[in-house]
Amino acid sequence: MENPAKILIIDDEPDNFDVIEALLDSEGYELSYVANGLQAFDMLAHCQPDVILLDVMMPQMNGIQFCEQFKSHLQWKHIPVIMVTALSSKEDLSECIAVGADDFISKPVNGIELRSRVRSMLRIKQQYDSLQEALRLREDLSNMIVHDLRNPLTSIILSAEMLRIGNLSPDRQVQKSTQIIASGQKLQSMIDNLLLMAKLDSGKLILHRTNVDLCEICSSAIADMETAIIHKNLQLISYLPQPGGSISLDVSLFRRVIDNLLSNAIKFSYSDCKIILQAEYLAAGKAKIQVTDSGSGVKEELREVIFEKYEIGAFNKAASQIGLGLAFCKMTVEAHGGKIKVESNQPQGSIFTIEI
Repeated sequence: MENPAKILIIDDEPDNFDVIEALLDSEGYELSYVANGLQAFDMLAHCQPDVILLDVMMPQMNGIQFCEQFKSHLQWKHIPVIMVTALSSKEDLSECIAVGADDFISKPVNGIELRSRVRSMLRIKQQYDSLQEALRLREDLSNMIVHDLRNPLTSIILSAEMLRIGNLSPDRQVQKSTQIIASGQKLQSMIDNLLLMAKLDSGKLILHRTNVDLCEICSSAIADMETAIIHKNLQLISYLPQPGGSISLDVSLFRRVIDNLLSNAIKFSYSDCKIILQAEYLAAGKAKIQVTDSGSGVKEELREVIFEKYEIGAFNKAASQIGLGLAFCKMTVEAHGGKIKVESNQPQGSIFTIEI
């Protein structure tokens, strides 16, 4: 349930607050009241409203003076201010707008007009908040991309430099060459994920469905993960259907989904544990695929969040990931008309299930 919008009323007459409170009673807003601008600045230091209703005619600091100071602060200038005024001349209203007021309403206050103007200002505030969130996500994504692309790129540069200097044994030369190829492939995979995500997000990616053998595609994915499995001393157990069956999928996209789930299972599993890959055909041309790990698991409150774009998976901050893998899986599965979920693998780990 969303938190109610916060409305701050600044007016030296308490009776005016009572009137506004009665007129907005049905809207479910959280109302706060202060008698002058100085008290408002004290409140703003620890609590920011979504909209301010500001009386113009006040002693000490009138509404125009308050608004001018308020709008000069970078952290507050985006908060809409509605001036409540008995003034009617165009010059007075122009002065209100000149100091940054976003709207004004005349006294005596009309309930319908007040509610309409507050709703309008709240929409503006919500649009601003959404834009700021989008910009924050974009910045976070940029930071994640830079961080995650740097690791394989550093490996390529260091390995190439060691090969350039020479004095390596033939075995070490092969090892460094292999590292360069593996890191290059990792970079290519990350870039491909970004491009595919952009196409999926814009609806421009066209699925190229063919009849796919689940046993074949899963076995191929397992074979490609063999080195990583051995390196971490894991055991991968598979329960696959007999060869020869088929389901209509975009094979390249869906292979990438399986790769992502297996890669995450390897990444988040503890050494000397087991990973299970299961696949089976269901009725009416459907199928189910499960990847089970024995890692730290996913907290219940994160089981939806981790499928969102740019979430890096707070369940294990020690492991670096680009924040797109599980979002890609979800978008691809849903593009095929299926669904993906994660649940607990008691006593330890997670089970990712795809039904398609």
